[in-house]
Amino acid sequence: MTENTSEIPASEDAPVIALVDDDRNILTTVSIALQAEGFVTRLYSDGETALKALIENPPALGVFDIKMPKMDGMELLRRVREQVTLPVIFLTSKDDEEDEEAGLELGADDYIAKPFSQRLLIARIRAILRRADPIRETAGDGGEVIQPAASDIARGRLTMDPARHHVTWDDRPVSLTVTEFLILEALAARPGVIKSRNQLMDAAYPDDIFVDDRTVDSHIKRMRRKFRSVDHEFSSIETLYGAGYSFNDG
Repeated sequence: MTENTSEIPASEDAPVIALVDDDRNILTTVSIALQAEGFVTRLYSDGETALKALIENPPALGVFDIKMPKMDGMELLRRVREQVTLPVIFLTSKDDEEDEEAGLELGADDYIAKPFSQRLLIARIRAILRRADPIRETAGDGGEVIQPAASDIARGRLTMDPARHHVTWDDRPVSLTVTEFLILEALAARPGVIKSRNQLMDAAYPDDIFVDDRTVDSHIKRMRRKFRSVDHEFSSIETLYGAGYSFNDG
């Protein structure tokens, strides 16, 4: 059964976020943080309980723990996506790279490793919701403001649509998470210019949120793998050891 639905006063069109995790402390603390930011939350303690509700009444976005009893997060995503289109962020164990990769291959929009910053999670949720509705964005007072369309980026065989977080290589789509897109955008904005890991972290993560160097390296590794799935000779993201990364559009 549903554990709880946020009823802190929110606007009628406030986005609904479904939290699915067998850790009640995470459910409670994350729900409170999201409610304070104007979201409505629905809480579920396992995937099996959440499945029917998510299909019958889809939220704006789901946050799924991967390791849960009865039905894990990956099986939940697989079953939900058979019926509805639902943006999903996975919560993973800190060093569980295999789970992260499997989840992204299933179509998760992003992942965050535990323990995580609630500010980081909220920033990721907002970024994914903006991607889902790139033209209109809810203003702070509950009104809607029209956002100017971001300019597309074309670098050789790469094209990027920042408004929709859409990427192609040789006109073939490449599915990137929000974090991966922002890192690639920072690199492609100035081809040939070396970006340090700190600069890439600043581009992809909100201020004052700490992530270690290995996190950026992991994102770069996954991006290369995704591009090589459509072009096995892809080599445009270059590593400059001790300095950082650059994008070569030649």
